[in-house]
Amino acid sequence: MLRYCEGDLSAFQELYGRHSRGLYRFLCWRSPRRDWVDEIAQDSWFSLHQARASYTPQATFRTFLYQIARNRLIDLLRQPQAAVEDELTAPVIDASAAPDAAMESRQQNSALHAAIHALPGEQKEALILQQFSGMSLEEIALLVAAPVETVKSRLRYAMKKLRGQYAQEEQA
Repeated sequence: MLRYCEGDLSAFQELYGRHSRGLYRFLCWRSPRRDWVDEIAQDSWFSLHQARASYTPQATFRTFLYQIARNRLIDLLRQPQAAVEDELTAPVIDASAAPDAAMESRQQNSALHAAIHALPGEQKEALILQQFSGMSLEEIALLVAAPVETVKSRLRYAMKKLRGQYAQEEQA
């Protein structure tokens, strides 16, 4: 990012290549509306471009970028006309798998997505950032402006709820 701040456009390409998929995945999990994901991702990169002149590294670049996206999502959620769709991202299926295995995989993915989406917002966010974005507890704490111990608690409660959900499904 420091190279990009100095005008090195190839540095931006490198940043985009490294972080665009992770940012998009984070937004897919966090946004209640699919049509917001592309908009927020694009706005985030544009905001990053605008902020490059005043950028000072206080956290990792990823934390900085995700904070931009998270703030934009919060702004959209605060708008009164922000009707929330309750759609889940389509699960990834291995097309080469046998039909029975593909069906079972689809059902497991759908159950996992539903269980994650059912978590309270702060728990879901911490879980997604750790498990799908690979952030450390410290990075998550910086991003969500909460103590590390609070992030640990959110993750612990999220995992407990997910385990409980799967235990119920296995008994059914």
